[in-house]
Amino acid sequence: MSVGVTSRRAKLRTETTVPTEPIWRLTVEQYHEMITDGILTDDDPVELLEGWLVLKMPKHPPHPVVTRLTQKALDRIVPLGWDVRVQDPITTDTSEPEPDVSVARGDTRDYVDHHPGPKDVALAIEVAESSLARDRGLKKRIYARARIPVYWIINLIDRRVEVYSKPTGPAAKPDYRRCQFFGHDDEVPVIIDGGAVGVLKMRDLLP
Repeated sequence: MSVGVTSRRAKLRTETTVPTEPIWRLTVEQYHEMITDGILTDDDPVELLEGWLVLKMPKHPPHPVVTRLTQKALDRIVPLGWDVRVQDPITTDTSEPEPDVSVARGDTRDYVDHHPGPKDVALAIEVAESSLARDRGLKKRIYARARIPVYWIINLIDRRVEVYSKPTGPAAKPDYRRCQFFGHDDEVPVIIDGGAVGVLKMRDLLP
């Protein structure tokens, strides 16, 4: 066997060892059972998206910085009766995404025995660099289908915030009807339960 053939086969084995797309088909109930039984733990970098257990995207150093800055900024303006959450699950009918930041109705202690559902969530935010394609595609489709009212992508590549609103809900191709872009010198309005509660300055969110 030639060295070239050996090299190509070795490369193929390396490329196919770790899947980068859906790796297992599960219902939300099965997913919860695996967590309860200890089969999946907090150390497993996976989430359930449209019935597929998929690997989370890698995070470069700016990602956790922006996530934390966004949480702090929201904590200052979100009114009583709403909880700012970081990388916590939202349970839908076929998915359990874990947005980088979300705003859910109620108090932290309200979710001791369950995760927020779509009707509890006013805002979902993904911080995107390596995950940008997934956040604009699969994640946006999941949030739109679940009727999450407002979805932000903090786009670290283009250094802007993409704000999606007016979800279509369960449709042939779930999506948001409205998209707005906010650049470095802009202020992003924060809409909670249909009303503006304040603005976040873009320069305060980006590193």
